[in-house]
Amino acid sequence: MTGPAISVSGLRFTYGALEAVKGISFDVAPGEILGFLGPNGAGKSTTIKMLTGQLRPSGGGARVLGIDVSTDDPELQARIGVCFEEKNLYLNMSAKENLEFFASLYGIKDPDADGVLRRVGLADRASDRVKTFSKGMRQRMMISRAFINSPDVLFLDEPTDGLDPATAAAIRTTIQEEADRGVAVLLTTHDMFEADQLSDRVAFLNAGEIVALDTPENLKLRYGSRSVKVRLREGDGIREETWPLDDAAAATRLGALMTSPDLLTMHTEEATLEHIFIRLTGRGLAG
Repeated sequence: MTGPAISVSGLRFTYGALEAVKGISFDVAPGEILGFLGPNGAGKSTTIKMLTGQLRPSGGGARVLGIDVSTDDPELQARIGVCFEEKNLYLNMSAKENLEFFASLYGIKDPDADGVLRRVGLADRASDRVKTFSKGMRQRMMISRAFINSPDVLFLDEPTDGLDPATAAAIRTTIQEEADRGVAVLLTTHDMFEADQLSDRVAFLNAGEIVALDTPENLKLRYGSRSVKVRLREGDGIREETWPLDDAAAATRLGALMTSPDLLTMHTEEATLEHIFIRLTGRGLAG
């Protein structure tokens, strides 16, 4: 398609007197991963629920694949994949039966359930009932369900929550593979490594508002400082020096340190997304 896969303009939502989402606007292009970052209560999940038709916006508007999200269009539902934190799987069904059932809701008669389970590392448990699965395995089931209809847009809410590091890395690879085939991905996460590694752009949400929207690299350059930290042996102890790369004296000093027998380590430092978020909002992502 031409144009953005997700287009949001002035989107709002209120719970009674609480305005949870305050007129946010953004686009996600086909093949782009947009990381939605913010603490609990920032409005991330509420936004996804509006974009997937579970909540009707209180104001503004949004279109996914050119379709107004407030219309509850069956065509749109058939072309998106969703993974929420809440696990709503059928526990007495096997993994494969779960996928085949959800595929039938999309009118898919011969889904590649085994192939999808293989992608999330559950191929050897295809015939096992989901009630025997651990929390991490159920999370992988939720991700596999989001893939079963080969969607054009993916909404992933904390997709690697509860997964061990190796499995989380494998799931990130599958998400990147989806983007590489042209799928637009809206990803919420508390994991700054994940957001930095996967996202083409990130949006910082705080109290229902987008306070920054750019590539991770641009945000680091704009709000961070470029510096080098050096650790030196000093007698029986260790001394550290930090030199800004934009300081004219840094090149001379660092050149001299490179030949020093007391040099232990030297590495560049840059602002993390977590540090930038705290600088912009005064609060952490876990707060």
